[in-house]
Amino acid sequence: MISIHRRSGSTRGRSAAALGTRNRRLIASLAVGGALVLTATGCSMISPQATTIGYSAAEGTNVHGSGPLEVRNALIVANEDGSEGNFVAAIINRTDDSHTLNVEIGEDGVALTVRVPANTTVSLGSEEDEPLLIEELDALPGTDVTTFFQSGDAEGTLVSVPVLDGSLDYLSALAP
Repeated sequence: MISIHRRSGSTRGRSAAALGTRNRRLIASLAVGGALVLTATGCSMISPQATTIGYSAAEGTNVHGSGPLEVRNALIVANEDGSEGNFVAAIINRTDDSHTLNVEIGEDGVALTVRVPANTTVSLGSEEDEPLLIEELDALPGTDVTTFFQSGDAEGTLVSVPVLDGSLDYLSALAP
């Protein structure tokens, strides 16, 4: 048996009260959800994204600010006692003019100059080319050597270039 109960009086006030309760619940849910989103993402709003940070993805270092020439993966492959080393790098000239790269390695300032033709890439110290041998290096493998790079009219830049040994297969042919 189904019984129907009717209440007397207006239902309008009751509907409005029920509607007001629903609106308050909806607003409260949205406020809690918004606070949760801000809490969960708040750190990423003030922290840099790791994928936007530039880095050298190889053993060597990339040189920025040295002038019109771009230097990539600069490193030195040294002998065991660090007395001699082979300077290895790729130098990119994206301009329509030839430029000279000036390199000063270490505190003693061992100087190297490399002429790079327009719109070309020169690989230094590769297996195909004659090595750029640095005598009297005085830097053990596993250390860094402060090196100055300059090309064109730029002031140049000072960077730390890693010194490696020839123990890895692909570096063994580059060791002096």
